[in-house]
Amino acid sequence: MSARHRTQVRHGDVALDVIVEGAGPAILLLPSLGRDSEDYDPVAAGLAARGYRVLRPQPRGLGASRGPMHGLTLADYADDVAATLRSLDAAPAVLVGHAFGNWVARMTAARHPQLVRGVAIAAAAARRYPPQLTEAIRRIADPATPRAQRLADLQATFFAPGNDARVWLDGWHRDVRDSQFAAHLATPQDAWWGAGRAPLLDLQAADDPFLPPERRHELRAELGPRVSAVLIERASHALLPEQPQAVVAAVADWADRLPPGAPAPEGASDA
Repeated sequence: MSARHRTQVRHGDVALDVIVEGAGPAILLLPSLGRDSEDYDPVAAGLAARGYRVLRPQPRGLGASRGPMHGLTLADYADDVAATLRSLDAAPAVLVGHAFGNWVARMTAARHPQLVRGVAIAAAAARRYPPQLTEAIRRIADPATPRAQRLADLQATFFAPGNDARVWLDGWHRDVRDSQFAAHLATPQDAWWGAGRAPLLDLQAADDPFLPPERRHELRAELGPRVSAVLIERASHALLPEQPQAVVAAVADWADRLPPGAPAPEGASDA
């Protein structure tokens, strides 16, 4: 089926609500902290039009996705991705992770390398970024924060000058955010940072405070030529609602050039 539809994937005590559209090689999309995968609507439609089968598992606690929400690490979220790919016969796939989702995508590539052709990281943060940015996200996701403060934080943290931050005032889920961020804190950064040996596309937003200009070359300097980078102008950390067509073009052009199979990392196994 190529028309957009939903299906259920189950593994253990987890049930995942997955949006599927398009036909062709698989691209799986992972959303930002505390937000659902429908943020990707225009990107998913564009990738499907480029000849890809696009999968969007809703994070635990969103849509019809259910599963334990406490005591998790990024490995648990990576195993959700792996179960989706196996159940839907979609491996090896390209993974696209936006903001928090890039941590899950990289963890999946490190933990399940045979399932992954490549990883595109969209608006990924530098290894270290100012803690006040995390505090801003907490205020934005808290319904008790006055609307004017939420909008100011959204504009400063997520949207480039001239882009309308009001489109993201809604769609924040505090319980999901707290669960996901706790899983991040419980996972050593080195466990996911290198994404195994997968090819990486570093999709950078020109006005992203989480990755200032002086830090844009760090990932390639550390991981070498398996990292490609594309800079998207007039975008910040939100990226997807700001420049969806530029995201589609960058991801699809890069995915078109990837080998059809997954890399074979030395000493790695599909755990």
